[in-house]
Amino acid sequence: MQRKENRYGETAAREGKSGLRAVFTATEREKGYFHHRDSADKKNAGFDSQTWLLLIVNGLFAAANALSGTFVNVYLWKVKNDFALIGWFAFAHQVTMGLTFWLAGKWVKEHNKMHSLRLGVAIAALFYSLVLLLQQQAVDYVWLLGIVQGLSSGFFWLAFNVVYFEVTSADNRDRFNGWAGLLGSGAGMIAPWISGWLITRLPGTSGYRLIFAISLGIFVVGVVVSFFLRKRKVSGKYEWAHGYRSLAKRGSPWQRVFAALIAQGIREGVFGFLIGLMVYIATSNEMRIGNFSLATSAVALVSFYIVGKWLKPAYRKRGMLIGVIMMIAVILPFFWKVNYTTLLLFGIGVALFIPLYIVPMTSSVFDIIGQDRESAEHRVEYVVLRELGLNFGRMFGTLAFILVVSWTTAPAAINWLLLGVGSSPLLAWALMRDKLTPAQSGKSR
Repeated sequence: MQRKENRYGETAAREGKSGLRAVFTATEREKGYFHHRDSADKKNAGFDSQTWLLLIVNGLFAAANALSGTFVNVYLWKVKNDFALIGWFAFAHQVTMGLTFWLAGKWVKEHNKMHSLRLGVAIAALFYSLVLLLQQQAVDYVWLLGIVQGLSSGFFWLAFNVVYFEVTSADNRDRFNGWAGLLGSGAGMIAPWISGWLITRLPGTSGYRLIFAISLGIFVVGVVVSFFLRKRKVSGKYEWAHGYRSLAKRGSPWQRVFAALIAQGIREGVFGFLIGLMVYIATSNEMRIGNFSLATSAVALVSFYIVGKWLKPAYRKRGMLIGVIMMIAVILPFFWKVNYTTLLLFGIGVALFIPLYIVPMTSSVFDIIGQDRESAEHRVEYVVLRELGLNFGRMFGTLAFILVVSWTTAPAAINWLLLGVGSSPLLAWALMRDKLTPAQSGKSR
C-alpha cells in the first residue's frame, strides 16, 4: 500500500525507475557501448514493444491496488478504530519490502528477474485472498497481512525497476516516468470511484469482498500479461556488500543520494496510507473517497503528462523546488480545519505539483546508476540500495506516526506530524540539487 500514492496524484512514477536498454553480457559488445548508445538514443528516444508491455503490467498492478488499496485501511478502521493498528500494518509492509529487496537481489541479478516480477503479482493476489478469507478477523492478523503485502511489493518493484533500467535510457527516462505516472493516475482516478460506488450500493461488507475479489482477478491477468515480457539476459554475480561500499567510499555521490532517498521515504511512509483514511474519517462515506480520488487523480493525470513531456533535465532543479514548496504549502489549511474541503484542496494541490518533485527525483537517481559501465553493471545492487533508502525513510516516518498517535490523537498533534513529515521533500531537494542536471547525473557518458 505504500507504493500507491498515485491514488492522490502521488505516484510513484511509482515508484522507481531508469535505464539502459541492453544488458552487459560480452566484453566485445561492451567496447564502445556508451558511444553507440548515445547516438542511437538521439535517433530514437521512443519506446519499443517491451517497454510498452512493462508499462501495461505496471498499469494493471496500479489498477488492482488503486481499486482496493485505500479500502483495506478503511476496512480495518471500520472493524477497529485504531490509528496505531493501521500504522503497524504499514510498518510490517515496509520492513518486509526492504528485506525482500535486499535478499531477492541475488535472484534477480543471477537468475530470471521476470520470475520475481510475476511472483510479486501472484503474492499480491494471495494478499487479497487472505483478506477475503479472514474478513473481520483481519485486524488480528495485520502483521501477517503486512508481511505478505511487503513480499509482493518487494519482488514486483525490484524486478520492475531493474527491467525499467534496462529498457529505457537517459533520453526517454522522463517520458517513461511521465507515462507511468499517467497510467497510475488514470487507475487512481477510475478504480477507487468504482470501489466507492460498489461499497455504498451493496449491503454490509459485500462491496468490500467484491472489490477485493476484482483486485485478485486483475492481478491474475497481470501475471498472464507478464509472460509476454521476454526473459532478460543475466550478467555478473550479486555483491551483497556493494551498497555499503558505495556509501563508505569517499566522495561517492551515493552518500547524499541515499540521505535524499531517506528524506523522500519519510513522507511516503505516512501520506501513503493516512490521507485516504482521513477522507473516510471526515466523511464516513466510501463514495466520498472515490470522488476524492477521481478529482485528484484527474488533475495528476494531466500534470504528469505535462511534466513528462515538457520538463527537460536542465529545468529539474528549479522545477523540483517549486514542486516541494507547493507540496508543503497545501498542508497548511489543515491547521484551520480538517474536513472534506481542505482534504480535497490538499489532494488537488499535491496532484498538481508532485510530478515536478517525483519525476526529477526518480530520473536523476537512475541517471546516476547509469553514469558509466561499472555503475550500470551493478544496477541491481544500486536499485536495492535505492529501495533500502526509501524504506528506511518510510519506516522512520511510520514509527513517528505510531509514536504520536499512541500518545495523542488530537487533531493539532496530527497536523504538526503531517507538516513535519510532509516537509521532508525539502531536505531531499537540498541533498539532490547539485545532481539534478544532466552533466552531474552522468548523462554525458
